[in-house]
Amino acid sequence: MQQWQVWLIAALLLFAAEMLAPGFWLVSIAIGCVAAGAVAALLPGLLAPALSFAGATLLSLVAVRPFLLKHIHAGADPVRTNVDALIGKIGVVSERIEPGTGLGRVKVDGEDWRGAAILDKPIDVGCRIMVVRVEGTTLYVDEEA
Repeated sequence: MQQWQVWLIAALLLFAAEMLAPGFWLVSIAIGCVAAGAVAALLPGLLAPALSFAGATLLSLVAVRPFLLKHIHAGADPVRTNVDALIGKIGVVSERIEPGTGLGRVKVDGEDWRGAAILDKPIDVGCRIMVVRVEGTTLYVDEEA
């Protein structure tokens, strides 16, 4: 088996392994193997293919990997978790939110939270509200339009 064939077989194995591993690390090494295989087919010896492998791998880590990561994750919306998932949710005032202090209680998704109005106005019990932001354990809310 010739040296260029070994490089190309290694590249194929790395491309296949990339399907199981996240992050596009192995595809960068596989690109280096393809480059080394091409150089090995043209130039005899070990130095030229080894240098082309190193150069192509580094170049693909710098150029190809960020491009792939950007385009793979471009359409994905970030998933909100924990209290950040409450932003935009609708709830009901369970204890009047007073002007000045702005504090009261709200019920969102069946859970009772400390609520504060984003505007300095009272919000009465039973009013429907929407969570605008979360700071600590306080939900900042506005009356639903």
